Amino acid sequence: MLKIENLVKAYGADDPVLKGLDLDVPGESMVSIIGASGAGKSTLLRCINRLVEPTSGRIELNGTDLTALRGAGLREARRRIGMVFQGFNLVDRLTVMESVQSGRLGYLPTWRAVMRRYPKADIRRAFELMSRVGIAHYANRRADELSGGERQRVGVVRALMQEPEILLADEPTASLDPKTSEQIMELLRDLSRELKLPVLINIHNVHEARSYTDRIVGMRFGRIIFDGLPDALDEAAMDRIYDGLPRDAETRPLAEAL
Repeated sequence: MLKIENLVKAYGADDPVLKGLDLDVPGESMVSIIGASGAGKSTLLRCINRLVEPTSGRIELNGTDLTALRGAGLREARRRIGMVFQGFNLVDRLTVMESVQSGRLGYLPTWRAVMRRYPKADIRRAFELMSRVGIAHYANRRADELSGGERQRVGVVRALMQEPEILLADEPTASLDPKTSEQIMELLRDLSRELKLPVLINIHNVHEARSYTDRIVGMRFGRIIFDGLPDALDEAAMDRIYDGLPRDAETRPLAEAL
C-alpha cells in the first residue's frame, strides 16, 4: 500500500507545486490522476520514486518511509517502484530482450550487466512477460524497429521485471494513437488485477480514466479536489478540476465524450 501524508514540493520561494497532499493507494487497484497541465500530477509521481525530492511530508510504501531513505537504502527501494514513461525511455540500438533486462540492473552485479550475462531465471521471466503482452516474437529486434504501442509494451515489461510493489505510469498513452492507447490502458488494468499490483497513472484523457481505472483523483494547482469512483466524476466535479482552465479534446464535457 502507498500512503502519502501532507506532501509538499516547492522550488525556492515560489508557490509550492504540491500543497499538503494526502493520498492512499491500496493494493490491487488502478488509480488515475487527472488535472490540467501544471496541476502537479507528474511532480507527484516523481516525488514518489524520489526523482524529485519532496520539500516535506511522508511517502510510505508497504511500511517503508521512502522520504527518509538515502544511499543504498534509496536504491533498494527504487527497485520496488516500477515506472512507465510517456516517451518510452528505450535505447534504440538495444534489442527488446536487452531493453526489458535493464529492469533487472538493480539486482545484478555490474559485470553481469556490462557483459549482458543475464541469469536464466531472468530470461525465462522476460519471455513469460513478453508473451503475456504480445511481444515475445520481437525479442531480438531493435527497439527503434518497433511501433509506439510495441515500444510502450516493452516499457511495461521492463518495469515488471523489477518485481515492483507499485507501478507508476506517467502519461503512458500520450504518444499513442487512440486505438493503441486503449490497448495499453486495458493491458495495465489487466496486469494490475492479475499480479495484484497497485497502479498509479497520471493521465490527461478523462474518458480513458473513467473507462479503465477503479478510482479517479482530480488535482488543481497542487491540491487534490476530487477523489472518488469514476461514476462520481460528473460535470460538477469536472468544473471544479478544470473551471477557467483550457480543456483539450480529451477533457471535453462528458456528454460529448460518451
